[in-house]
Amino acid sequence: MMKRLLLQAALALLPVAAFADEGMWMVHAIDQALEKKMQERGLRLSAGEIYNADAPGATVSDAIVSLGFYCTASVISDEGLLITNHHCAYSDLFDLSTPEKNYLEDGYWAFHRQDEIPLKGKEVFFLKRVLDVTDEVAAVSDSLSLRGEHFGSRKLSYLLERRYAGRTGLEASLHSMWAGEKYYLALYQKFTDIRLVGAPPVSIAAFGGDEDNWEWPQHKADFALYRIYDHGEPLVSPWHLRVSEAGFREGDYAMVIGYPGRTDRYSSSYKADYLTRMERPVTNRLRGRQMEIVRKWMDADPAVREKYSDWFFSLSNVQEMQEGEVQCIRRFRVIDEKRAQEKDLPADILQGLADEYAAIEDVEREKAYYRETFIRGVRITPTMLRMSNAKTEEAREEIYRRGIAELDPRVEKELLAYALEEYFGHIPAEVVGHRQDSLYRAFSGDFTALAAHLWDNPLQLMDFITEVKITAFNARERHTGDLTELTRRYTRALYADRSARGLVQYPDANATMRITYGRVSSLDPWDAVHASCWSTPRGLFEKWDPAQHDYALPADFVEAVHDYVGPVNFLTDNDITGGNSGSPVLNARGELIGLAFDGNKESLASDVSYTPGYNKCVCVDIRYILWILRDYVGLERIVKELQ
Repeated sequence: MMKRLLLQAALALLPVAAFADEGMWMVHAIDQALEKKMQERGLRLSAGEIYNADAPGATVSDAIVSLGFYCTASVISDEGLLITNHHCAYSDLFDLSTPEKNYLEDGYWAFHRQDEIPLKGKEVFFLKRVLDVTDEVAAVSDSLSLRGEHFGSRKLSYLLERRYAGRTGLEASLHSMWAGEKYYLALYQKFTDIRLVGAPPVSIAAFGGDEDNWEWPQHKADFALYRIYDHGEPLVSPWHLRVSEAGFREGDYAMVIGYPGRTDRYSSSYKADYLTRMERPVTNRLRGRQMEIVRKWMDADPAVREKYSDWFFSLSNVQEMQEGEVQCIRRFRVIDEKRAQEKDLPADILQGLADEYAAIEDVEREKAYYRETFIRGVRITPTMLRMSNAKTEEAREEIYRRGIAELDPRVEKELLAYALEEYFGHIPAEVVGHRQDSLYRAFSGDFTALAAHLWDNPLQLMDFITEVKITAFNARERHTGDLTELTRRYTRALYADRSARGLVQYPDANATMRITYGRVSSLDPWDAVHASCWSTPRGLFEKWDPAQHDYALPADFVEAVHDYVGPVNFLTDNDITGGNSGSPVLNARGELIGLAFDGNKESLASDVSYTPGYNKCVCVDIRYILWILRDYVGLERIVKELQ
């Protein structure tokens, strides 16, 4: 009994605020209650110093931009210098690379302003204002209905965005919150002259590769530098973040501002069950085997790595994330948690969702096999689809010539053979096309031989891939209702239930600017296991292995990094998701202390449910970045610009 009382007393002495408050809060809607909570955690700014549309150029949010709404970046000088993650710049570095200049493997540094490389199609967006247009959307909807016009969310977005873009001269984007309970319209200033300033070699930036992805500890210098130009000159930035080398301690306040892409925390228990039991197991297994095939060839031939590294990077990131999502949903009993939330919701909605998911399950599994084999599982498919739409034989040949040049036949034939095996093993006979079935029979189920034949006969491969249409699957579905409408009703019912209980709510992430606050914090991932809140260069040497590509480092870096004594990466308990990559991690004064670049494996249910104590944000320390720029690279012009 005494031991039990001593244990209870010890637990009572643990920090009460060890966990961050859940929430990806809309940055324009920081009310007094939220401001007070943030200040109680340690924030030294007011809400108006974080976002204030009536004081442009004077708030923290004015220095934070969206990179094409797939990543986040920050302005860190008054000359338009941007910092973001290396993995956000990965495709740019891949596209710029040639056999003679491999910017992924070797890195790139512009030692002079004229060396900064223009990037085609790159866009950054500054948020200028957010407007509540809920009533206006209702008025437009009523007007269209009275005129008897059919409309959906796309038409509403088009009409509202065109109206406000015309009035303001800014980019306008309409967003539905809580399935149409609220509508907000964001206005952005867009810049399109973006240039690459610098990025470390991928061996330094992504040390540990996909094996360390979602793990802790990590030791990545995951950063890259861009610059915004305006009319040919560096942008004169009205506001930029101050970089802090003062450091931090465990428990210090930390906030992240960025553009999280998507969460689904208002999803039902039925959807969570459907994902973990049916869809994810299929996609995770297929993608895992595809990764094995590509990794084998990449390790064997540097030329294959050069062609496939970008594709492999995207594939591995999604596969590991979704595999971890299934594990975490089960581990943290997310489905049970959601069922408890649903106990007071209308019975007809819950029964409708149960019936609908049961009705579509078999066909959706078949669709998943189709998508993961011939739509996404072989890289030649986009070329085949473009060929099928070509008007002339000459155009078709040109499309094929360009597409095939980007691929390696050895890799593609093995991927194709695996796709054929899974396709014929799981797609019902009534969906398999006539030409597909004939080839299968002709080769007696020898998928390696069939893959080689199709690869050598591109027109037959084109016919094979394009023969099955998604309508063939749809014809087999047995719908009981409208899943989209049921999901909308469910979301609004859950929102209303929480509102009635006085709960303050944030909407699901949807690529709008959000703020999340928490603290620098350690991690206890499993019983009796404790992990510090930061990693050090010691971990680099513990993992370093020149024989493994993911754990190799440049020889001069191995020698130089002995002199760095600060943290490499660190953990906070900020609530983040995809799209937050590159987001600034700020201290209590709004100064830059790092960049968010990953989550931990224990947080991978976070798209559907937040788990206190386990949701962590993995960050690269700004001091490590500055050491690389100043001491390893010698990029003094950038270091001076930051000062």
